[in-house]
Amino acid sequence: MKRFFLRTAALSLAFGVAACGATPGEPGASQPTESETSVERQDPVGLWGTKEQGQPWLELSEDGKVTGSDGCNRLAGTWNASEDLEFAALASTKMFCEGVDDWLSRAASAKLEDGEKMLVLDADGKELGTLAFGGKGS
Repeated sequence: MKRFFLRTAALSLAFGVAACGATPGEPGASQPTESETSVERQDPVGLWGTKEQGQPWLELSEDGKVTGSDGCNRLAGTWNASEDLEFAALASTKMFCEGVDDWLSRAASAKLEDGEKMLVLDADGKELGTLAFGGKGS
């Protein structure tokens, strides 16, 4: 399953260590584990954007597939998550639709911001646009 979660225990652990008065590195002071220092991140699976006519959207499924539209052309490929979302083998139809900006067809990666916004980037890391989270079930 292509989900990624990090836990929010870092703050409570930091306060707990401070309250005990032990300094890290002193005998008896416990060191946080990797899972205790992580922060929870949103699962990116779901709809990003809106499927309204002429609007850009991406839908990320749990099996690592991505489908979407730039508002005119259909998009399909795969995605994976590490620090950011990476899109691979993103293919697009090449229909001409007057007045439609095809920015989404150039997506190479994305970053989630505040769990409600996907910042879409091209292969050079340049911002192409944003998509709002549309929900888990489309």
